[in-house]
Amino acid sequence: MATRASTHQPAASPAIDESVTRKVALAALVGTALEWYDFFLFTTAAALVFNAQFFVSHDPFIAAMGSFATLAVGFVARPIGGFIFGALGDKVGRKKILMVTIVGIGIVTGLIGLLPNYMSIGLAAPILLVALRIIQGLAVGGEWSGAVIIAVENAPVSKRARYAALPQIGSPIGTILSSGGFFGMLYLVGQDDFDAWGWRIPFIAAIPLLAISLWIRGRLSESPEFAALMESGETEHAPIRGVLKNSWRQILVGMCSALLGIGGFYLITSFVVFYGTKVLHLSYGLLLMGTLLAAVLEIGALIWAGRMGEKFGPSKVILWGGIASALVAVPVFLAIDSRIPALVIAGMTVGVAVLSVPYAVSGAALTSLFATKVRYTGVAITSNTAGVISGFVPLIATALVAANGNSFWPGAAILVVVSILTALSGIFLPGLSIKEEGMKL
Repeated sequence: MATRASTHQPAASPAIDESVTRKVALAALVGTALEWYDFFLFTTAAALVFNAQFFVSHDPFIAAMGSFATLAVGFVARPIGGFIFGALGDKVGRKKILMVTIVGIGIVTGLIGLLPNYMSIGLAAPILLVALRIIQGLAVGGEWSGAVIIAVENAPVSKRARYAALPQIGSPIGTILSSGGFFGMLYLVGQDDFDAWGWRIPFIAAIPLLAISLWIRGRLSESPEFAALMESGETEHAPIRGVLKNSWRQILVGMCSALLGIGGFYLITSFVVFYGTKVLHLSYGLLLMGTLLAAVLEIGALIWAGRMGEKFGPSKVILWGGIASALVAVPVFLAIDSRIPALVIAGMTVGVAVLSVPYAVSGAALTSLFATKVRYTGVAITSNTAGVISGFVPLIATALVAANGNSFWPGAAILVVVSILTALSGIFLPGLSIKEEGMKL
């Protein structure tokens, strides 16, 4: 087991005012909703329009792989952002970094909506898109981890799983807003105008949403745990070195625990949207509706799983959630492959709901792996490294489907593998976590 010399907890935790806890959790939720709105806009657009607007090819699979490769580039940038913003968050504070990252995400998303396409400026279009995606990925690298940490550090120890699940609801809210935005524009302007310019409107809408998020997040105060470290002068001067040296086992297990909630989600949404439209010849509207309804059901699954994490411990929820996801993987893809609209939507909603169970408690699990002085760095590195792998899931699935005669089996097999890895992490999490009185692991 990793040594704990640089990851011990303060002797006593500051008193917690739960009314403040709820306000902080709400502010974290609003910020992560914008984060995931912006990021999911890109993933949905990667499946729907970027392959035609920025990556022009007569072969739809080649164009799709170029589009999904750009999606993956953002995930590659996330660990770099995690290193940068994680270390800064452990040095100067959670709130300051959260303000920086949310601005970066919102502005970049608005600029993508204004970016000329390949037909207008040629090769410069995909190059600029990739550049904006990298900047977005850097900012996202510090956003989710900081939001979850500030919610956890403002919560009573015994209720951390509950409050850590609230920022996770930003994921389905972001999905509802992004898929709803695309679905609404498709309905209002029709397919031709949507492909020509309608897809840009949801991206540009990120700017006013950013203003709202800044107003709410600006009212946050620093977490009491980190404030106590600042006052005592015990902040870590080299958090990256400390985490990589002393907590590499925590990073590996934490990565696996987060893998299903991130990679599995992109498989059921982004990849399925591509597979459904290009291989099964289903309508954009049907698949966007499936994504939308799956996100609505996900909110309930996240709230329920967060309560289960509080009652039984995050590790048990991750273990059984991973097992359940592995069991439903093949039925989910069989339902989607049926081409029957009701079954397609049912497959997407069930798949997302089940993989959301371990995702709900991943914030509580990851924050328990690292002490306060290196927590931002540790969680950012861990979650974003899992994100790198996840970013390549749609690309890998697309390549394997093309190589196997457009069969759905590669997608189902990937979901099974990812689910098993996450389930196995639930076995090792308790032994690697920092034990605090009142918290179930």
